[in-house]
Amino acid sequence: MSQTASATNQDEASTILLVDDVPTNLGVLVQSLSAAGYKVRVAQDGESAIAQIPYAKPDLILLDVTMPGIDGFETCRRLKQEPATQAIPVIFMSALSEVFDKVQGFQVGGVDYITKPFEIDEVLVRIRTHLAIQSLQNQLVAQNHQLQAEIRERLKAQESVQVFLHAVSHDLRNPVTGGLMVLKSLREEAEAQNGAAAIAKSVLDRMIQSHDRQLALINSLLETHANEVGGVTLQRQPCHLHEFVAALEADWEPMLRHNEATLQTQIPTSLPQLPLDPNQLYRVYENLLANALKHNPPGLTITLTATLTPPLPPSAEAGAAQPQFVRCTVQDNGNGIPPEQCATMFELYKRGEQARRHVGLGLGLYLCRQIITAHGGAIGVESTVGQGTVFWFTLPLAA
Repeated sequence: MSQTASATNQDEASTILLVDDVPTNLGVLVQSLSAAGYKVRVAQDGESAIAQIPYAKPDLILLDVTMPGIDGFETCRRLKQEPATQAIPVIFMSALSEVFDKVQGFQVGGVDYITKPFEIDEVLVRIRTHLAIQSLQNQLVAQNHQLQAEIRERLKAQESVQVFLHAVSHDLRNPVTGGLMVLKSLREEAEAQNGAAAIAKSVLDRMIQSHDRQLALINSLLETHANEVGGVTLQRQPCHLHEFVAALEADWEPMLRHNEATLQTQIPTSLPQLPLDPNQLYRVYENLLANALKHNPPGLTITLTATLTPPLPPSAEAGAAQPQFVRCTVQDNGNGIPPEQCATMFELYKRGEQARRHVGLGLGLYLCRQIITAHGGAIGVESTVGQGTVFWFTLPLAA
């Protein structure tokens, strides 16, 4: 049985581009390749071959060496210079058999070389061989892409686990530090009274609330990690912002006193209730307060504000009123932050220069952005070196 009659199913859909200026050669090859099950396209010079490749999309090219216009070597050289065509296997055809011509064909990117007059069985074997090689190369490229995608996903998962572990240690540091300060203050009072010290109920209540908040924070972090690694899971409930900030101010009193800082709150009681996750929002305020204390010397004044933004007019696309927000700020009169640092402060593991002498991983502001984004708001920073910094974030009135 001849090679022409034994074409495999694998090659039936393959397209071969024949490039030759001799009609007799084209006729023989077109008839033989078509009988073998290939789709055949024809060009009679290099320029027309290059022009039809984008729509012919050949799987292999049989390319004559000697043609009018640009010869086969130059045609191949141009094909190999273009990313879209450089992977197409090229088999040269020529009556020339000098070693120089064969070597030149390989040098410009050809994969094989057949001489005229043709032995059709030989031509078919070479075509099938190089189509099989090209198929294996394509499979290898696809597998490499898949492997690279799997590696990226694995690295992303590992980074998410690392962020989660760092978030646990980072966000627990502030409440633990505040609790330690309360305990140390009680110990100093006991020492001053020869071991006897009365503990006010309000102090006990604050310590209980602090530990309750730590437990809620741990549970929240664990739930977040279980549901969506690296994300934020919200447990919303109606919240009056002025009451929330009053509790925050009481919790942070020992830390502020230790840093000789003053906290001023300007949260109107007239603000409507907001659908918030109080534990997650507490993380935002704690991180912003801790950030202000780390970046500035003692004696700092920090001001908390919240204002209702004016409603936006209806959009043409939505056909309804746009969401309304409360704009919250944490402002200090400290050293300020250079513009180049402001541009990257909310990225993962970015830290301010002044904070490098403190313990930390540069994770706090990144977590703040994640939490505010989960609420449907935005967060940013405005600062002037030598005059202070304003961190702002928005919270929608409706979930």
